[in-house]
Amino acid sequence: MCRPVNCKQCGKTTWAGCGQHVASVKASVPAGQWCDGHQDAPAQSGGFFSKLFG
Repeated sequence: MCRPVNCKQCGKTTWAGCGQHVASVKASVPAGQWCDGHQDAPAQSGGFFSKLFG
């Protein structure tokens, strides 16, 4: 089940979960409060295993 969460970059509302219920989460959030994503977001550094195995 998906749920609303705050975007770590802009603080607006986005979603977390399986991805099948995004529409219901988005329907409960005013359009101006929804985070549409960030093209200029820095690439996330890898986790422990990606650093270990490349």
